[in-house]
Amino acid sequence: MYGNFVPRDPLGDCFASQYFRFDAPKPKHLSIQRSCFYGNVLMSQQCTSYKHYWQLNPNYIFLNHGCFGAVPKVVAEHQSVLRTALEKDPIRYLTPERELESKLDAVRNTLAGRVGAQPNNLVFVRNATDGVNAVLRSFPFKEGDEVVITNHGYNACNNAVRYAAERFGARVRLATIPFPISDPSQVIESVEANMSNRTRLILVDHASSPTGLLFPIQQLIELAHQNGSRIMIDGAHAAGMQHLEIEKWGPDYYTANHHKWWCAPKVSGFLYVRPELQPEVQPTSISHPYNTPRPGRSAFLASFDWTGTYDPTPILSLPAAFEFFDSLRDGGINASMQENHRLALLAQDMLCSELHVDIPAPSSMIGSMVTLPFDSLENQAAEFVRAKLFEDYQIEVPLYAGLKNERGDFVSPPLIRISLQAYNDPDEIRSLADALKQLGVSNR
Repeated sequence: MYGNFVPRDPLGDCFASQYFRFDAPKPKHLSIQRSCFYGNVLMSQQCTSYKHYWQLNPNYIFLNHGCFGAVPKVVAEHQSVLRTALEKDPIRYLTPERELESKLDAVRNTLAGRVGAQPNNLVFVRNATDGVNAVLRSFPFKEGDEVVITNHGYNACNNAVRYAAERFGARVRLATIPFPISDPSQVIESVEANMSNRTRLILVDHASSPTGLLFPIQQLIELAHQNGSRIMIDGAHAAGMQHLEIEKWGPDYYTANHHKWWCAPKVSGFLYVRPELQPEVQPTSISHPYNTPRPGRSAFLASFDWTGTYDPTPILSLPAAFEFFDSLRDGGINASMQENHRLALLAQDMLCSELHVDIPAPSSMIGSMVTLPFDSLENQAAEFVRAKLFEDYQIEVPLYAGLKNERGDFVSPPLIRISLQAYNDPDEIRSLADALKQLGVSNR
């Protein structure tokens, strides 16, 4: 449960439970009476608002949580306490052998239980892009090797693949996955069609950045290993959107952000690496541990624990974010993930009906984000519509020009991606539908 901070010396503490008054009553959620209609169906007579737990501008409709996330007030306050403690005694706080390692290990142990992995197989990174780069910059590519990526991949990570491949004379093959999509098997077929006996590595999203689709990662992992290839899962959006069981799934590498759907402070993420591959993986910033072993600690942990002077408070605030969601709803964070999923499906149904768009993806591939294609819109018009929604309707939501193939040609119409977090509600989806209709964005 979360509540008021205890006025104590926080030096050396890192868990949210050490700052929250567990005997304080749970804050009451704001119950707003409204008619939450979808068509002629009354969805509920009472909508529960969680907006007051976040710091978002109340003058805007924020449907872009998937971009950078948003930190709840109580988590931001917790980080502020940690920063004060750091500045009281920075040497003691930041020196690995004095307090930093034990603080990071405490968070690592908590994280391990949430992602289904052993603590010693997890290290902290600044974000998922940092995790992808660490693996790629360390990967033992040879001339003629091949790497498979997809056109649903995050551009920054796809670029990291291209850079690493160019350095070693490897080839990048782009799997073009259709959207709209009717079945997860289409993802597997597209990836498999681009594999060969030269494929050394496959990089795929768990939840695609441009489309929000949940990929069938268990089958993709099996496919890669049957081919003798390694596979890295970019789970940037998946942590906090899906229940994670990393070691049960068996990827070679898995990286994710803390700041998106877990709502931890920004510049915080994790990287999982299979134990036998850890000796070859180095962080993107090489520091003292490269030639200075830490007693009783693997080089893998030591190298990522200390990459030079940095602010560890975003990482150390992760348990506070977990506690926030565990207390937000009965059923904890799993209940929040289920409710976000329900709201995403509602958004898909509502917007498709209002804007005459065919359902673009099966419900099994939807998490907390939903994406719609607009055939009537020119690819180059996406940014104009996005700006109009923000400037004229105060709606923050991303529109993408569309997915591209290996030649750089558009293979989809413009896409709008809607993210649904606990602070969103059906009225905001209705407002988006109305705004798009007024702008003439519809497939009619």
